[in-house]
Amino acid sequence: MFYLWRRSQVPVKQPIKISRIDNLIIFLLCILISIISSYKLLLITPLKIAEILSWFLTFIEILISCGVLILVSKKENPTISSRQIFLIITLLLTVQVTKLALASTISPLFMIIPPALIISQGMGSITALAWVSIASLIWPNPDIVINNNLFFILLVCASIVSLLGGRIRSRAQLLQLSIFVPIGSFLSQWILIYKDKISLNRQDFVLSNGDIFSDSFLLAIGMLFTILFIPIFESIFGLLTKARLLELADKEKPLIRRLSLEAPGTFEHTLLICGLAEEATRMIGGDIDLIKTGALYHDVGKLHAPNWFIENQDGSKNPHDELDDPIKSAEVLQAHVDEGLKFARKNRLPRLIANFIPEHQGTLKMGYFFQKAKEKNLDINEYYFRYKGPIPQSKETAILMLADGCEAALRAMNINASDKEALETISNIIYSRKKDGQLDDSNLSKGEIFLIKRAFLNVWKRIRHRRIQYPTSKNNTFS
Repeated sequence: MFYLWRRSQVPVKQPIKISRIDNLIIFLLCILISIISSYKLLLITPLKIAEILSWFLTFIEILISCGVLILVSKKENPTISSRQIFLIITLLLTVQVTKLALASTISPLFMIIPPALIISQGMGSITALAWVSIASLIWPNPDIVINNNLFFILLVCASIVSLLGGRIRSRAQLLQLSIFVPIGSFLSQWILIYKDKISLNRQDFVLSNGDIFSDSFLLAIGMLFTILFIPIFESIFGLLTKARLLELADKEKPLIRRLSLEAPGTFEHTLLICGLAEEATRMIGGDIDLIKTGALYHDVGKLHAPNWFIENQDGSKNPHDELDDPIKSAEVLQAHVDEGLKFARKNRLPRLIANFIPEHQGTLKMGYFFQKAKEKNLDINEYYFRYKGPIPQSKETAILMLADGCEAALRAMNINASDKEALETISNIIYSRKKDGQLDDSNLSKGEIFLIKRAFLNVWKRIRHRRIQYPTSKNNTFS
């Protein structure tokens, strides 16, 4: 029973390895944060053993907290890069320096909440919540005492930003968040702290820590500037926010528009795959925005030679028949992956989107041309008829591979085919991919594969509807 239970569970996804030099820089940054956050404990005079021990424990506590933050970020995002870890640690370092220099001048709301918005947008809510916990609890200057009610408001507002920031799907929703959170902060401080202490006649209105107007005003300004700078962070640190994904999924984007005009068959095939992949991803709780965008770009490499792919041919002639060389035909198929990666670099597609281009083919065998080579009695290694890979490294790219394999087979089925026949076709295709080792690194469990099969079946049942044959007339007024 234990063996069967273990086999049914989701495989453990190993984080991407980070180079030693990057690990060293990150470790040094964590030590710097620990020093900045604890050195004031050594300024107590006279310095005794108890004070040194207290400093050492605080130093170790902060260092361990930084390590926990990095582990949480890797757990939530196994594909997180060293640049993104640098961003998390650098934001924590910046906040600690700001606390040390301006804690008595600037509201803690302004220091904690805007960075939490950046992290939640780019790396997820769990990482943002872990960052908020560490940044809120560690204060370098022990002489700065925060009101308990203000600390509570800070944690609530930062938690709301962290949770909603990871789910927000447009810039407009970000703008709404930057308005409602400061208003909520203002009302909370007014109710819990300064109900009878509101004053508008202050010369230091903007930088008056403790004044609810200035606190809320600074927070709103900080969040608005954060929204303006998020695209810059996306570019520099390779962040992929929901809003960025939706922008890339716009079918009026130049690359997608070119695909629809120059390779209409491939574009139609892409839209059908999107329907299958989205439904399957929704069924297993995956990233729908990621797979929808990745699916749109997965075959852009076919733009280099659209007429060499059968979905773009008009049926008159096939260039592969004229070429009559299975090896060179296989090279053309591989070229659509290589050229797709070039298009991705040229158009500056994020790495997670570009990964769909090679991984949707993995190391699959080009069976048709391999069979042609065997018919010509060519003594050739199967290796030359396989895509270069890599095999899918995420659930989303694996689902796209399965959708790509099932789409043509399902579309070719008889309209009178039963659900059982369709499910058998889907199962056979998925089983062949799994047996070939294409799903080994995808992190898909057996239960999720079952749900994917049902999702593909549901989509097929929706698209195989019959159409009524309308009567015709001379003026063709029937619709």
